[in-house]
Amino acid sequence: MSEGGKEAIRCDEVVVSAAEVRELKKRIRELERVLGKKTLENEILTEAVKLAHEKKLISRMPLLPQDDLP
Repeated sequence: MSEGGKEAIRCDEVVVSAAEVRELKKRIRELERVLGKKTLENEILTEAVKLAHEKKLISRMPLLPQDDLP
């Protein structure tokens, strides 16, 4: 057993395989990619709403659900 493995067992730490570490890193990369895409979409939509407000293409009053209407 390698020194790292012996040390992990001595410290009662969980030991994971290299394949599991690779799979988790792959999943993190995919989640970061999706998060970056969604962040970009959000920035684009926020800018579009701002421009629409400036050009008065949409009302400044927020839309309320039917239950909240007076």
